[in-house]
Amino acid sequence: MPIFVVLIIFSLVFYLFYKTKYIRSKAPMEKQWLSAKCSIALGLFVFLFGINLFFIHNSIVSTIVAFVFVLLGGASVIAAFKAYKYYLPKTIEERK
Repeated sequence: MPIFVVLIIFSLVFYLFYKTKYIRSKAPMEKQWLSAKCSIALGLFVFLFGINLFFIHNSIVSTIVAFVFVLLGGASVIAAFKAYKYYLPKTIEERK
């Protein structure tokens, strides 16, 4: 499905964007905050890749692999979003 391909590419671009910002950042809390954003983008990449596998291949093995990718990607997004919410106020306080 072409929409998933576009979303996969966008999530990979956002991952690279936030990773370069992470490397260039000097503040420790901002680095953690940007790392959480990187993890969200990477988790979305894996999640969307797994969903795309459901539609491309119709074998049992690819369905199992896609299911694992969806679970790992979803868990990564949830964990990274919690870290994002945790570090956001600390980053704002650090910038003052």
